[in-house]
Amino acid sequence: MFIMWFANFFVAASATMVLPFLSLFIETFGNYSDSYVQRWSGFIFGITFLTAFLVSPIWGRIGDKYGYKPILILTGSGIATSILLMSFVESVQGLFILRMFMGLVTGFIPTSMALISSQTPKEIAGRTLGTLQTGTVSGGLLGPLLGGMLADSFGFTYTFFITAGVIYLAVLLVAFGIKEKKKQPKSDKEKSYSRKEVLAYIVQKPMLLKIMLLSLLIQAANFSIQPLLTLYVGELTGAANLALLAGFAFSATGFGNLLASRNWGKLGDKIGYEKVIVLLMFLSSLLFIPQALSTSLWQLVLFRFLFGMVVGGLIPCMTAYIRSAAPLSMQGEVLGYNVSFRFLGNVIGPAMGGLISSFYSISTVFYVTSFIFLCSGIILLYGITHPQRAEKTVESSN
Repeated sequence: MFIMWFANFFVAASATMVLPFLSLFIETFGNYSDSYVQRWSGFIFGITFLTAFLVSPIWGRIGDKYGYKPILILTGSGIATSILLMSFVESVQGLFILRMFMGLVTGFIPTSMALISSQTPKEIAGRTLGTLQTGTVSGGLLGPLLGGMLADSFGFTYTFFITAGVIYLAVLLVAFGIKEKKKQPKSDKEKSYSRKEVLAYIVQKPMLLKIMLLSLLIQAANFSIQPLLTLYVGELTGAANLALLAGFAFSATGFGNLLASRNWGKLGDKIGYEKVIVLLMFLSSLLFIPQALSTSLWQLVLFRFLFGMVVGGLIPCMTAYIRSAAPLSMQGEVLGYNVSFRFLGNVIGPAMGGLISSFYSISTVFYVTSFIFLCSGIILLYGITHPQRAEKTVESSN
């Protein structure tokens, strides 16, 4: 578990670590206008998640068929190689292509979740996946802070070298430290599913489909404020060391994740994952409002920390629910589709936040995000309290 936690942390961090210096790195390629740099910064950051959205189910399906460990080694090596090559890139288009390739091999995290899920008894799945998820979420949230610190200390080139080296180390630890126990299917029905059968299974399970669609909404809502957080900190403080102070705001959410994710998973094991998910959605909605009303940095950091404690339980509980709802031989592919929805949310969120803030204000983005979490919680609560109606709807559509 420690090996997978370590690997997931650095793989997730590698996807977001370029946030603090991406525009600065692009400027080193030539004398470009501000609009050109901003436009390509968005393209280069978003392309990784867009390609990952397209290929995640494919990696899950391959893992279901041939085993998860080989996929972990292949995708981890691909991510490390793409980051290493970024240190040699000399054009904006070259960086774009490498980030796109990085998205193609970003099947590491959903595959690791499927591996741990397949090796874990169902009664402790939420707790175990919650522990693993702290690595993934914390890496994604602390990635910008780590990237900024490394770039300031060593420069852009050595930042890519160091990050690639750490991920290569994680791949070696997986290769020699992880043993995958192959589980034999228990019945003929679990032996093999075509892609069409997997999709049909998802559609015929209303609660499962809701969970996956809500993954998109939650991720879009969460990422809507990420690119704007530095600007918001600037509005609150007006300080010169803006990057460092914004790093605190980013990191607060990650530290909250570290403290609470495992406990939410344990609660889900006891009372049901869908109930915990509803609770967390309502709490997340509530905690976005004081962030919009913050008048000082310490208030923002405090409520970002509390939000981190809450939102950190969503993904492990969703993953554990999917694991309990999907047959063993299709779990990897189903989890892959769920991760695809999340990656799509990563693309939609920043664009949505940018549009809202350009027409209104950054504070408005917090209110809209709060409303999305509230609606998501209501939709899921309705699905829990009216399961028969949802099933009848699916049957009539078939």
